[in-house]
Amino acid sequence: MMPITEVEGRRVPLSNLEKVLYPATGFTKGELLHYYATTAPVLLPHLRDRALSFLRYPDGPDGQLFFAKNVPPGTPEWVMTAEVPRSEGPARMVVVRDLASLVWAANLVTEFHTHQWLVRSPDEADRLVFDLDPGAPATIVQCCEVALWLRERLAADGIEAYAKTAGSKGLHLLAAVRGGSSEETSEYAKALAMEAERAMPRLVVHRMTKSLRPGKVFVDWSQNAARKTTAAPYTVRARRTPLVSAPVTWEEVADCGAPAQLEFVAEDLAPRIQDYGDLLAPLLDPKGAARLP
Repeated sequence: MMPITEVEGRRVPLSNLEKVLYPATGFTKGELLHYYATTAPVLLPHLRDRALSFLRYPDGPDGQLFFAKNVPPGTPEWVMTAEVPRSEGPARMVVVRDLASLVWAANLVTEFHTHQWLVRSPDEADRLVFDLDPGAPATIVQCCEVALWLRERLAADGIEAYAKTAGSKGLHLLAAVRGGSSEETSEYAKALAMEAERAMPRLVVHRMTKSLRPGKVFVDWSQNAARKTTAAPYTVRARRTPLVSAPVTWEEVADCGAPAQLEFVAEDLAPRIQDYGDLLAPLLDPKGAARLP
């Protein structure tokens, strides 16, 4: 019989808690659920009021991976859902607002991916994002060089950027913005990506074309499109080990000399949160959102 746990007054069924999801480290599903439950105070504010895409990997990263954008079958009635616009017509997606919903969703074994807009205002982007993706032999070390340039360039436009690891091989830059659509935010991000390429032609490429990317950092500006989602802060990724998309300080970015310096697994996050709190907390303050130039 499937065990049931009570979370904030909600009955949440759990399954296969002893199942090893990450054979390389022995990290189990129970440990994954514990990670999300204990990280909830910093994770939930970044999920709340955002439609979620789930990248599910129920048999671990070596098994089948698939995106679930619509509300999954069997979703409890107390889990919040919202109607969101799509080109093919409106759809309903999950919105995780509380610990019970988070534990329920984590039990599905999923990466959490969010749009750059809130469900109450899908026509207005509230996040600007750059996904810095290195093409071998480039690594996150080169991503950090590009991130520092973008940080300064954004600051010149009055926009404060924050960094987190992708939880794979790259780096994400995030900023709080207001007053623009996803299309306008994408246009601005593309312009900065092209500017970065002109400033650092041996290091940066703004196009996805694979033949252009070896040894360079692809500055993916297209993640700002209304239909796209990006791995949420603190989500565990479906990689060989339970790597986390972890917020990092700008000092860590500037000092990065080897990829291992910015690799964080689930067990690393509790002490980091104790030391730093939520490094991305400023993104949650609407007063800090900048208007696009």
